[in-house]
Amino acid sequence: MKFIKKFVRDTKAATAIEYGLIAALIAVAGITAMGAVGNSVTSTFQKVDNGLKKS
Repeated sequence: MKFIKKFVRDTKAATAIEYGLIAALIAVAGITAMGAVGNSVTSTFQKVDNGLKKS
């Protein structure tokens, strides 16, 4: 019974899970942002390439 009471009071595991969720959310946001920037850069280089081909 002491083990269960001690386990319920232990907040270290909950904190670790919260930090893990925050890290995962930041990673997803970063990947999304990098994907958008990558598409923008690709579009810019494609425009430059098309402009050079016309010259």
